[in-house]
Amino acid sequence: MKSLHETDPDIWYAIEAEKRRQMDGLELIPSENFVSMAVLEALGSVMTNKYSEGLPGKRYYGGNALIDIAEQLAIDRAKQLFGCEHVNVQPYSGSPANLAALYTLLKVGEPFMGMAMAHGGHLTHGASVSFSGQLFKSIPYGVDEKTELLDYNEIRKIALREKPKMILSGHSAYPRELDFKQFKEIADEVGAYHMADIAHIAGLIAAGIHQSPIPYCDVVTTTTHKTLRGPRSAMIMCKKEWAEKIDKAVFPTFQGGPHNHVNAAKAVAFKEALQPEFKEYSKQIVRNAKVLADELLGYGFRLVTGGTDNHLILIDMRNKNISGKEAEALLDEVGLCVNKNMIPFDPRKPWDPSGIRLGTPAITTRGMRESEMRTIAELINKAIEFRNDKIAKEKIRAEVKELCKRFVFYE
Repeated sequence: MKSLHETDPDIWYAIEAEKRRQMDGLELIPSENFVSMAVLEALGSVMTNKYSEGLPGKRYYGGNALIDIAEQLAIDRAKQLFGCEHVNVQPYSGSPANLAALYTLLKVGEPFMGMAMAHGGHLTHGASVSFSGQLFKSIPYGVDEKTELLDYNEIRKIALREKPKMILSGHSAYPRELDFKQFKEIADEVGAYHMADIAHIAGLIAAGIHQSPIPYCDVVTTTTHKTLRGPRSAMIMCKKEWAEKIDKAVFPTFQGGPHNHVNAAKAVAFKEALQPEFKEYSKQIVRNAKVLADELLGYGFRLVTGGTDNHLILIDMRNKNISGKEAEALLDEVGLCVNKNMIPFDPRKPWDPSGIRLGTPAITTRGMRESEMRTIAELINKAIEFRNDKIAKEKIRAEVKELCKRFVFYE
């Protein structure tokens, strides 16, 4: 980055220091990952210079023939990857994608069901602080208090009682596989649309490891990073009958011109995800998560639902006598990056919850496998156990750095 270093050394330093932070520590936040150098190159390309309002073959600006090629490649590869009828790759991120999808399926004020944020849902699934809870009537469903699992019979009862116009399946902090077929059956019984938000598990679905929602949904949204390992952005997939309305909701209703450099990077990431290696990578994500979960259980940590089926683990820190906020700060101090998170029926507040959330996508991208998961669990346990011991924490930080040296991703 010679030009950047000469033009703006302050930003150059921030970027270089962030790269070092990522490589010298363990990124354990389940919504984060590392993109390939090819994806980074597309993101930093001259395609950022072009305005391209509209869709491939139908633009409001001239000079878009090559932009059309890149966006169409992203569309075609996404269709192949997920087996869907229509794709719009222009949403800037997950929240705008969900806004466009909700706006397509619902009229303002109409009721829909989504997973309660406190139980593992996302802001855009009906939280009162989000447009989803302010523009539409939000009817939350959650998990069983004893098992901490989704109770599909209870979801059905709520749907029969409330008669929602749409049911939204998906989560941001639920460590078990979703049954989209059951959601579809419930939606059909009450005459509701079914929408899925697969932002967290898109890569696992693309690899055929988790059930695909495509056959059971009217509309499916996803981010393109997380387990899909692309740039930070989003897309919307749907049946052909919704294609025109989805496209119009994205542009011109909620967005202007697409970010062409990002769409090019998506095309690259989708090509990578179509390779056989990506399926093995996705399997390793889940294997790593299961081993990490088992090891943490062995150290006496209480895991929500008792384990995981996917890439993420949710830990109730109360039996360790530390809050989620304190645990996040402590682990960050020794190079273990996690995020504080509410657990189901959490007695604490969202900004200072009882839990932490961690996952395996980024560390799996670095090449770490089961043996490293055992080491990471040990490091987490030692950090929590010796949290008041400065010398012990310095030793743990050194152990983290030593582990990271064996798995450098960005030089």
